Amino acid sequence: MAELALIHLRAQARNNAWANHRLLGVVAQLPQAEFEAPRSGFFPSLRATLNHILTIDWFYVDALEGGTLGPAAWDDPEPCRTAADLQAAQRAVDRRLIAVCDALTPESVLGITRVHRTGRVQAERTDRLLLHLFQHDIHHRGQAHAMLSGTALRPPQLDEFYSAGEAPLRAAEFTALGFTEKEVWGG
Repeated sequence: MAELALIHLRAQARNNAWANHRLLGVVAQLPQAEFEAPRSGFFPSLRATLNHILTIDWFYVDALEGGTLGPAAWDDPEPCRTAADLQAAQRAVDRRLIAVCDALTPESVLGITRVHRTGRVQAERTDRLLLHLFQHDIHHRGQAHAMLSGTALRPPQLDEFYSAGEAPLRAAEFTALGFTEKEVWGG
């Protein structure tokens, strides 16, 4: 059962990176003013929403790596002022998350990750923390996707990880991200 959980979490890490790649690839085509423009959502702009995903990823990935960054991850809630900067920073943390998931073992996935919060250290089971992080990113990417719908650009498809009709596009995107379907699903 733990082996199946590892396959799932590794696939989720790559799906997370792929969805970020697709979304940020379109967002990068926006003029800066559109990236910063006020929009309806939990956060007031695409820039704020996407930076939130990034800083929370920094927070949790650091904890998963055994770090103590804690709330300093969001000292600047919008550390990336441009979509290009955001794209590079998100890709870097996505690679770190993939590496964390690839390094998991049947024992460590059920182990404890220490999350440094303000004034305390939270002990969370690693698989649960990863599921929370993936859900968080999906939630806020959905908000950014809706915001992007209010621009002249067409939002990318994000909810079909392996759509048969997109095989050539998927292959090119996976190459750009540095992984293959075989890596995602194993053998």
